Amino acid sequence: MQNTTSKKKKEKLGFFANLKLKRAKNKDKRAFRRNTKVQLHKSFKRSYREDYLRKTELPGLLSHAHATFRIIFGNLRLFLPLIMLIVIANIILVGLMTEESYNTFKDALDETNENLTQGQLGNLGKAGLLLIGTITTGGLTRGMGEVQQVFMIFLLIVTWLVTIYLTRHILAKHEIKLRDGLYNALTPFISTFCVLGIVFLDLIPIFIVVVTYSAAIATEFLATPFYALVYFIFAMLLILLSAYLLSGSLMAMIAVTAPGLYPMTAMNTASDIVAGRRIRFIIRILFVFLVLALCWIVVMLPIILIDSALKANIEWLSSIPFVSFFLLFMTVFSTVYIAVYFYLFYRKLLDMD
Repeated sequence: MQNTTSKKKKEKLGFFANLKLKRAKNKDKRAFRRNTKVQLHKSFKRSYREDYLRKTELPGLLSHAHATFRIIFGNLRLFLPLIMLIVIANIILVGLMTEESYNTFKDALDETNENLTQGQLGNLGKAGLLLIGTITTGGLTRGMGEVQQVFMIFLLIVTWLVTIYLTRHILAKHEIKLRDGLYNALTPFISTFCVLGIVFLDLIPIFIVVVTYSAAIATEFLATPFYALVYFIFAMLLILLSAYLLSGSLMAMIAVTAPGLYPMTAMNTASDIVAGRRIRFIIRILFVFLVLALCWIVVMLPIILIDSALKANIEWLSSIPFVSFFLLFMTVFSTVYIAVYFYLFYRKLLDMD
């Protein structure tokens, strides 16, 4: 009865009156957003230190990294099956780097070692170069097609959402099973994909730097010191712009996983949370990559050395892609670690606000 009454009122008002009413409502919404949004600086007004300093009593970098490891290894019954499930799905849907590709790269490295260093590069040095050369593949097949790339992005989002869902319930001390995460965590899939598109747009300044740098090298534009200085300033400004935009978008990747939160609402929420804290957030991003680099060295270097020693003595092992499998395993583990790491940071800031 009430809905029919409101419809009749709208019909009586007419089209232009309804449009005017709608514009007034949108204006009120924008005004409410401006009043509630965190604004640390105002245009053409002097900002004082106490205006833009925000409370950030966060754990130290090492403490944060250790807390992330503690959550993952303290709940291996959840995270290890998840990692193995995503690894198997990647092998089936995307593909694994073949042993032939790995052997080709290893043979090229051995040939370079003989020609340039007269064989002085030791096994540890060759293992390190192999790790650096193959780490970009993540254990996945080279030259992925469009369908494989779609599956890879899909599995990345699934890993991200399920990991955050499990971490949220672990911190809430709920009894949770992996199947609950797989069934319930994918609700904000489309919202997460939309925020991922915004992340891609934030990376456009870096893409411009990459393209212009290649063109500058090809045309020898950077041979002149003055032009090189101008280009360096130009590139740094674009990289800083991209880092500024990404800090909010990456936090929105966490915020959008909350039930019923729309992408733009998540972006606005994340922007408010990281306001005045972007430098601290970027430092933690750099630190998490340092921690993961150490993990890759500790795990993958012994595996590459053992793989080379075994295949040199046992011929039938030469066709089994041990290194490719563990590269893919470490790639999925790194995704899980980053998701837990960022979610802990997000929760600390959210509880603080």
